Amino acid sequence: MPYSNLLPNADMQAIQALLQEKARWLAQGKKGVERFRQPYESVRHIRAEQCDFSGDVVKIGSPDELSGQDQEKVYKAMRDFMPWRKGPFEVFGVGIDAEWRSERKWKRVLPELPDLQGKIVADIGCNNGYYMFRMAHHEPKLVIGFEPYLQHYFTFKALNGFAGCENLCCELFGVEHIGLFKKSFDVIFLMGILYHRSSPVEVLREIRTAMKPGGVLMVESQGIPGKEPWAFFPEQRYAKVPGTYFVPTAACLANWLSRAGFAEVEIFFSHPMSSQEQRRTEWMVFESYEDFIDTADPSLTVEGYPAPVRIFARAGNPL
Repeated sequence: MPYSNLLPNADMQAIQALLQEKARWLAQGKKGVERFRQPYESVRHIRAEQCDFSGDVVKIGSPDELSGQDQEKVYKAMRDFMPWRKGPFEVFGVGIDAEWRSERKWKRVLPELPDLQGKIVADIGCNNGYYMFRMAHHEPKLVIGFEPYLQHYFTFKALNGFAGCENLCCELFGVEHIGLFKKSFDVIFLMGILYHRSSPVEVLREIRTAMKPGGVLMVESQGIPGKEPWAFFPEQRYAKVPGTYFVPTAACLANWLSRAGFAEVEIFFSHPMSSQEQRRTEWMVFESYEDFIDTADPSLTVEGYPAPVRIFARAGNPL
């Protein structure tokens, strides 16, 4: 673990055991693993000479850096990693228009972004690392991405294999493993995760144990409209998505954070979802937002529930 000396309070013995367990699982070479390991292996010899993480599009390499053969390998690997949920990326000239216009979310976060320079950061549910690369522009000492899904894990490994960012690391961990990192992080990002957990307040309490005193938590969550501190609990699915539990109003999310022990809780942005931000593209060809919403009444989901908003919050861990 290249980061072990940076996290003196973490349970490194348990983390190492978990990493070994994941490594044994990957070594079994099951079909689900090989589906995404193979495209990663096909391009792991390639390195980018130049990268730019400062703009909306995460740019890794340029077309003139590669032979025609390697350019074809990169394009094929990127297609094999479909569907792309977060982006946009440009990889050796290959433009990847992901389902989510993730740069819009990042622009909403930027005005409230804590200073990341020299900091230890966690990105829980980091997906393919889009936000980690955007963080890299701010020169953190270390960003650890928690991502339990193989597709996103190997996509990030391929992208960062090209980019060579030594301060970015992704592990096959979920939010349930954050408790192993006691008092380790200056900043934690929890974006698009909380409503998928059946006990959101307990998750927030566990996250707080992983934060240094004075640390900052940045939260982005699906929510519902309304001023009252309520959370909606769908019968089965919400906007066709299984595994959705409590969907809060902004006031409810603020109360969750306060009850979990956070201080200086601030809801700094909220907006209705739309197909301008989440949609099908040639890099994500399955159902997307417009398929989740009632065509006759866009204020409702296909199940007849209130259509989602996205809520942004910042909260501090008391000193």
